[in-house]
Amino acid sequence: QVHLVESGGGSVESGGSLRLSCAASGATSTTSCMAWFRQAPGKEREGVAGIDSLGRISYADFVKGRFTISRDNAKTTLYLEMNSLKPEDTAMYYCAANRIHCRDMTAVQALNVLRTTDWGQGTQVTVSS
Repeated sequence: QVHLVESGGGSVESGGSLRLSCAASGATSTTSCMAWFRQAPGKEREGVAGIDSLGRISYADFVKGRFTISRDNAKTTLYLEMNSLKPEDTAMYYCAANRIHCRDMTAVQALNVLRTTDWGQGTQVTVSS
């Protein structure tokens, strides 16, 4: 099991930037896919971006060109650099980890339903217009 703790959320104006971090501990050596999800009030949780141990990165269409996912080589910290933020980006952002690889967003989205996925507690991002 991997313990995940997110940080870096906050309130910004439209067009602003934030950098989210996710500190991982525990069974990180067996982790491949690490990803960011988000959930807005009244909406389902959705995948934002993912990265796996083979270095493959994927993004949801609604964040391409604005968000950048990265992680350190030790796989202990996951980041999400968010630029050009929009009010519709307002949501609780969650970090997720799983042993599976995630070559594309279809695989990333699968973390949402796998019982083997570990989740953080979330960090709130609020973007005002």
